[in-house]
Amino acid sequence: MLSVYICVGSSCHLKGSYQIMKIFQEIIKEKNLEEKVELKASFCLGNCINGVSIKVNDEIFGDLKSENAREKFDEYILKKVNSND
Repeated sequence: MLSVYICVGSSCHLKGSYQIMKIFQEIIKEKNLEEKVELKASFCLGNCINGVSIKVNDEIFGDLKSENAREKFDEYILKKVNSND
């Protein structure tokens, strides 16, 4: 199972981390990835300037917004899920 941590610290919260979480939950359900991807909230990932930030495995990615969340999910998460199949 791939664990994806979404920062919900102050900076990311203000930049819309809960909206990102909601979008990711929708994508996971749409693509039937409930058994492969686990979303977790995380406090500061140390990437505040580039928030909203997520951590996938040990990599931290930033600049997620509701406008690019689906694209970033495919790029950062779906690629890893597909490579593990």
